Amino acid sequence: MNYKHLHYFYMVAEYGSIQAASDALFLTPQTISGQIRQLEDQLGQILFERAGRGLTLTAAGQKAYEYCQDIFRLGDELQETLALNQSMQTTSLRVGVIDALPKTIIQKLITPVISASQCERVSIKELTIENLMAELITHKLDLVLADSPAPVAMASRCTSQLLSTSSLSCFATTSLWQASQKQSFPACLEAAPILLPTESTSALKTALLAWLGSHIEQVKVAGEFDDSALMKAFGSSGQGYFFSPSNIKTHICQRYQVNHVGEIPEIEQQIYAITTTRKQQHPSVVHLLEQTNPLTNISN
Repeated sequence: MNYKHLHYFYMVAEYGSIQAASDALFLTPQTISGQIRQLEDQLGQILFERAGRGLTLTAAGQKAYEYCQDIFRLGDELQETLALNQSMQTTSLRVGVIDALPKTIIQKLITPVISASQCERVSIKELTIENLMAELITHKLDLVLADSPAPVAMASRCTSQLLSTSSLSCFATTSLWQASQKQSFPACLEAAPILLPTESTSALKTALLAWLGSHIEQVKVAGEFDDSALMKAFGSSGQGYFFSPSNIKTHICQRYQVNHVGEIPEIEQQIYAITTTRKQQHPSVVHLLEQTNPLTNISN
């Protein structure tokens, strides 16, 4: 099989038209059309059919495209592995983290791993899950930490492993809690300012709003935050009640000088490690995935 023909087919499938693929490859449309016809002749299958001004994959074309995704992903991985110095691969760890995850938990997860695997440098990037996944599948990241598994569209190219599960707890400053006469939880939240993560950065917002709506009559959202640390900073200044995993409640109370108001066992903060399906994983990633309970040492 001529892999150049296969690559041209893959690019047309990715871009949706021969013209767009030819622009990306700096080739004439006639060249690409001819190469794809040769591939179809070789396979004995029609791979594309017209759809308006563009092209759509036939059933055979869709199957060929799925194989191409694996072929060129492995090609990118091979190129990266051979191009980079081997010592740099093992001594530098690149981690992507969604903004909504508590920074304390991330630190508790990563620090023992880089120590045990003798990793000399760690690079941590905070972005939306969509941007992090894009960097993960192009091998710009070794690992993504998120509060949900890999998106369904990328499930075939990635592996998700649950690392930690914790119930949620509610926190507030003494002055804010006293303003509600220290009513029992969750009655103290009635008409009180509440700080939440944004829906785009956390899977928890919808669950929290549903829970609040079933326990109090008036839900007053005073702020929404992409960054969990910024939300806690606002909470520590008395701007609203906020929520964080129960397994770090002692740290939260001491670090931000707030009270632990109550716990929500019905809602859990989950942390997943998402990796690509690679033949050779980073040693630090392997060490993390092999831990049965990586957050055991977090103190309440």
